[in-house]
Amino acid sequence: MKTQFNRVKAGDLELHEKVVAINRVVKTTKGGRAFSFSALVVVGNGNGVVGHGLGKAKEVQEAITKGIDDAKKNLIKVPVMRGTIPHEQLARDGAAKVLIKPAAHGTGVIAGGSMRAVLEAAGVTDVLSKSLGSANPHNVVKATFSALGMLREPIQVAKQRNVSLKKVFNG
Repeated sequence: MKTQFNRVKAGDLELHEKVVAINRVVKTTKGGRAFSFSALVVVGNGNGVVGHGLGKAKEVQEAITKGIDDAKKNLIKVPVMRGTIPHEQLARDGAAKVLIKPAAHGTGVIAGGSMRAVLEAAGVTDVLSKSLGSANPHNVVKATFSALGMLREPIQVAKQRNVSLKKVFNG
């Protein structure tokens, strides 16, 4: 299923960045070993906007900067309602499979490393999640983004089903 992301422009958003993974790559040449670094970075404003990027360079700091620039180009809007997500969602990318569920207020972010970074950057404060399958940070981040991109707001679903909004909010 192709996910429909709600893209956002970086513009004047105040984004906070979090480095998820740094990988050292070694290339053996006839002159010796050449080291380079790749950095997986997540940025978000803590209010429903989040993005991820990959930067590669000869030095760590330069790779992180490139990753932040790439992440600002890949921002999406996530529906966050009262600190949690509107409904349960399962998504996969490669061999990584993630499950995210809404949680009651006060639960906190129950998630592993890479998923935690994405969810906290998005501004989700209460969520239950599980990474099923590969623990590769790149694929887990992509799968989490895919799951967040598939989330729909109750108002949007009600309009598609032609249900009055009074029924949605009053029961």
